[in-house]
Amino acid sequence: MKVLNYKILLKKEPEGGFTVFVPSLLGCITYGDTLDEAIEKAKEAIELYIESLKAHDEEIPTEENILEYTLSIDTNA
Repeated sequence: MKVLNYKILLKKEPEGGFTVFVPSLLGCITYGDTLDEAIEKAKEAIELYIESLKAHDEEIPTEENILEYTLSIDTNA
């Protein structure tokens, strides 16, 4: 069994809870009322996403060649 790692982005929502995005898996988005629930739901969403890719004989994206960088933009310019 191959272990795959995916970065997730968690956005705290104004009404409460967290929306979770998986950038490497287009459209893989979920939500949880707490941080722990959001992370658990992200794991489930990723597993289901990969299961669907396998069922359709599609390539499973990995993050092996992904670089991450954070840009800071001055909005007072």
